[in-house]
Amino acid sequence: MSDRISVAKTYKLYLGGKFPRSESGRVYPVTDSKGKFLANASHASRKDVRDAVSAARKAFGGWSAATAYNRGQVLYRVAEMLEGRREQFIAEVAASEGIAAKKAQSLVDASIDRWVWYAGWTDKIATVLGGANPVAGPYFSFTVPEPTGVVGVLAPQQSSLLGLVSVLAPVLATGSTTVVVSSAERPLPAITLSEVLATSDLPGGVANILTGRASELGPWLASHGDVNALDPTGAEPSARADLARDAAGTVKRVLTVPDAEPDWTADADIARLRRYLEAKTVWHPLGV
Repeated sequence: MSDRISVAKTYKLYLGGKFPRSESGRVYPVTDSKGKFLANASHASRKDVRDAVSAARKAFGGWSAATAYNRGQVLYRVAEMLEGRREQFIAEVAASEGIAAKKAQSLVDASIDRWVWYAGWTDKIATVLGGANPVAGPYFSFTVPEPTGVVGVLAPQQSSLLGLVSVLAPVLATGSTTVVVSSAERPLPAITLSEVLATSDLPGGVANILTGRASELGPWLASHGDVNALDPTGAEPSARADLARDAAGTVKRVLTVPDAEPDWTADADIARLRRYLEAKTVWHPLGV
C-alpha cells in the first residue's frame, strides 16, 4: 500500500453556540512542544471579536436571569462532559505543554475538579457576598451581588486547560457571559473545551472562544463599548497598561493580575468571583 497524506484538521471558532470560520479566512499552524504539526486553528479577527461580544450580550439576559441553582446544574453538566473526554484532554495537554502523560492527567483532573468547585458556588454567592445592612430607621436595607455583564478574557498562555478553566469558570458561575481569547500557541484544549460547551446545556453565546493572538485581539476587547470587564492574564505584561488605557475609554473594570502566570494548581478561592460582581443595595420601608 502506498503512503498516504493525512488530512490536516482545521479547527474553527466557537461563537454564539456555533463553529464558524474566522471572518478573515486566516488560519495558523498549531504544533506540539517539539515543533511537530498537530492541526490548523482559525485566526480570529476584529470582526470576530465584535460578533462574539454581540453574542455574549444577547445571551446575558437569559443567563443572568437564570436561577443560581439552574446555573450550577448547567455548569455541573459541563464537568460531567469534561470527565467523559478526559483521555482526549490528557493527550492534548501533554502535547501542548510538553509534559508526561501522568503530569497531564493530574492537570486535567484538577481542571475538572475546579470546574465542579465553581459550579458549587453558584447558589452560595448571594449568601456569602450579600447581606442585610443595619440601619437607624424604619427601613430594610440589604445588598445583593449581581453579575457585571460581558467579560473579555485573555486566557493564560502557558496553562492550556487548568489556567483556562480557572479564569473561565468563575465568570460563568456569577451569571456573566464571556468572550475568551485562548492561548495562541496551545489552543487545542480550549477548542476541545468549546466542543464540550457546545454539547452541554450551556446556552449559545454565554461562552465564546476565539483562537488567535492576545496582542491583536486584546485591544479590541479592551476598547469595545459593550464589554464590561477585562481579564488581561494572557496579555504580555508590557501591554497591560495600554489595555487599561483602552478600557478606561468605556469605564470598564480591568482585573489586576500578576506579571507572571500564577501557580494554577494552588487552591482556588472566591477572589475571581468577587471581581465579576456588582453590589446592589436596596432600601425598603418597613410595613406598619
